Parts: sequence; C-alpha cells; structure tokens
Amino acid sequence: MRLGALAALALWAGPALAQSAPAPSFPPPSPPITAPGDGIMDKPCPDQKGLWFGHPYIRQNDWAWECKYAEANEQLAAPPRVVFIGDSITENWVPLTPALFAGGAVGRGIGGQTSGQILVRFYQDVVRLRPRVVHIMIGTNDLAGNIGPSSPEMYKSHVAAMVDIARANGISVVIGSILPVSKFSWKPALAPAKQVMMLNAWLRELARARGAVYADYHGALVNAEGGMNPDVAPDGIHPNAKGYGLMEPITRAAIAEAEKTARAAR
Repeated sequence: MRLGALAALALWAGPALAQSAPAPSFPPPSPPITAPGDGIMDKPCPDQKGLWFGHPYIRQNDWAWECKYAEANEQLAAPPRVVFIGDSITENWVPLTPALFAGGAVGRGIGGQTSGQILVRFYQDVVRLRPRVVHIMIGTNDLAGNIGPSSPEMYKSHVAAMVDIARANGISVVIGSILPVSKFSWKPALAPAKQVMMLNAWLRELARARGAVYADYHGALVNAEGGMNPDVAPDGIHPNAKGYGLMEPITRAAIAEAEKTARAAR
C-alpha cells in the first residue's frame, strides 16, 4: 500500500512539477559582464565572449561596439590587403565565402549597425590597419531605422565621410551597393525598395566623383519586387552561400580595379 500510494503521488505531482519549470527564454539571458572602471584607460574593453549587438552592456557602454574588433586588430601581424566594413551582411560574408577572405582580406562587419555607428569605428577598424583597399557596404539598417529615424542626408554624410577619410589616408575605396530589400520582417510597415534604388544611384555618383569603385550587387540580386529571391537570401535580407557566390566575381573585379588605382597613385 505504501509503495502504491507513493507511486500515485508521483504520477499526480509529476505533471504539475513539469508545468512549473520556467520556459527557456529567447534571446538567452545576457552573460554577466565584469566591466572596467570609469574614465579613459588603457584597457576599456571587457571580455567580448558571449556578447552580441543587443547585449545591454553594448547598448549602454559601447554604442558603436568599438571593442568588438579591438583585440583582433592588435593581433594582425601585417597590414591587410583589404578591409571589408559593414553590417551583418559583411559579417556573415566571412564564414560563407572563406576563399574571398584569404590572402590578406579581413572582415569588420557588425550585425545591426547603421552608417553612423560604422563611421565612429572607421578609423580604428580600417585606417589604423593601413590596408590598400577598403570595401564599404552599408545602408540596410539605416533604411530599417535600427537606432531610430534618420534622413537620406544623414546617411550620405556618414558614407561620404568614410570615403574621404580613407582617401585622405591613401586607402583606395570600393563602395558596395545596398543589397535589394523589399520588406523588413521586424518593420513590416516599411517598403524600402525605392529608397534602396535612390541611395544606390547616389552611391554610384559618389564613387564617380571621388575616384572610388562602385560594386553593383543590387543588379545581380534584385527580383521583380525589388527584393531578393529566397534561393539567394532566405530571409530577404541576408544572402546565403549562393547569394554571396553571385556577389563574389563583382567583388573581386572591384577590388582589382581599386588596387590598380592604388598602385598608380604611388
């Protein structure tokens, strides 16, 4: 009788106990961060392991996430041939097209970032590395308003500043077009396809006026709706390996042209 009662009690309590267990949260809880002290110091960056762009420490203390690549920059044994700077489209590019990032090319993309944030870290993550060429591709998150509303003039000022900073430091520039996008899953009210085309026309003209190279990825990836098909970008924003494969010959040709310009300037 005693064993039977215990078994019955366990059967009755089991589901209740299971229901009381907390459901896993998403995104996962932020790891604890031991932050450095205040003020200007030699080592202001905490351990970057487990950090992501939406982490509270980043949002509150490192708006442009300058700490993201600080250690990697210090560990470079020689100046890279090319630095790719941008947002998640650039960040994702490295693991999906490793051959492109061999032979002295490094990626400095950070998911979620806008042109203003990338401008803040441009000197650290590009100029100080002394590459021959910088590949700049940004704008998707400006269009999505990731850090709030902005204007076309704000975006243009940020991009033009990066181009001018690079050229003033003897770095040849490739300006990548904004990739096609017809909608944002996290901002369904926006319809950015026409804005993408307008800004790309301006980027092309900026490249011509500044002696930079324009890499037209938009023309290679766009569909009839002004976005990208699922076979090249499953979420409509980020290319997969096939999408990057279509971009790669455009990238290589643009970098080769920019390197030719750099050699001629010496």
